[in-house]
Amino acid sequence: MRWRDRYGLRRLRGPKVAKFDREATDADIEALIAFAKSRRGVEFYVEPETFATDTTAVAVADDGEWTRRRVGSPAVIHKVARDLALPVYDVQLTGYPQRMRAYNEKRRREEGGL
Repeated sequence: MRWRDRYGLRRLRGPKVAKFDREATDADIEALIAFAKSRRGVEFYVEPETFATDTTAVAVADDGEWTRRRVGSPAVIHKVARDLALPVYDVQLTGYPQRMRAYNEKRRREEGGL
């Protein structure tokens, strides 16, 4: 099944070098956009591509809630962030925000009953 290249995934990705578990799709980008539009204070954090996984972005809301999706290349999430007027950071330079770690810890305590 062919999908539309609405977000420039093919154009902005450049030449394909590695075989990933799967590539980014429009649905991945749309999920990040929906998350950003439905929450306050969202920031994007770009994660580098690895041998097994395409470039990903983590969207983190002001309460620490987050979601991760494949984006194909940093240029794609930079374009999305620019269109939504939201900040985007390189996680290798900034790390993850403390509120994300606090959110994860809170969820672990709630799920574990501690």
